[in-house]
Amino acid sequence: MSILKLKLRVASFLLVLLLSSSLAQTPAGVSSSDWKDIVQNRLSLYGHRNWIVVADSAFPVYAEPGIETIVVNADLPSVLRYVASAISSSRHVRATVFLDQELQFIDEHDYPGVSELRKQIMAPFAKDQISSIPHTEVMTKIGEAGKTFRILFIKTTATIPYTSVYMRLDCGYMSDEVEGRIKTAVSAVGNRQPK
Repeated sequence: MSILKLKLRVASFLLVLLLSSSLAQTPAGVSSSDWKDIVQNRLSLYGHRNWIVVADSAFPVYAEPGIETIVVNADLPSVLRYVASAISSSRHVRATVFLDQELQFIDEHDYPGVSELRKQIMAPFAKDQISSIPHTEVMTKIGEAGKTFRILFIKTTATIPYTSVYMRLDCGYMSDEVEGRIKTAVSAVGNRQPK
């Protein structure tokens, strides 16, 4: 065998090896305990302005390096209950929840079970925690946040569109009301200073 043929075989082998290792790193399903461990780990790291999204199965994978996507073989309501409970049990963060406004307009005739799923999506949260905004707006918020802050997407087995639940984490030990008072006080001091 000539040196050239040997070099080609070695190069081909290395190329196949490289391709197979890169394919092994694509998002894959994780076991029940693994995804829960990931949620707990990320939650302990995350603070205000990070996001956790429990998504339907058609949700895209983002290219931003700070946006992590995992795939779980579980239904959306059970994953959402776990994540919402983990967030509410933490002392350092709380969730502001965004839903796709389009979810309100999905008809039971087109997607049997959507009415019950809407109820299950709302159940873990107080009404004042939830905002319904157009899908494009929430995607813009996610895209902007992903440029600076880490985001965890958990893709579930859900096959009804617009059922993803977007949870922006905020400081758990300061309410929006207190933050508003602080900002007002800072602004008032700034306005009194001579220019």
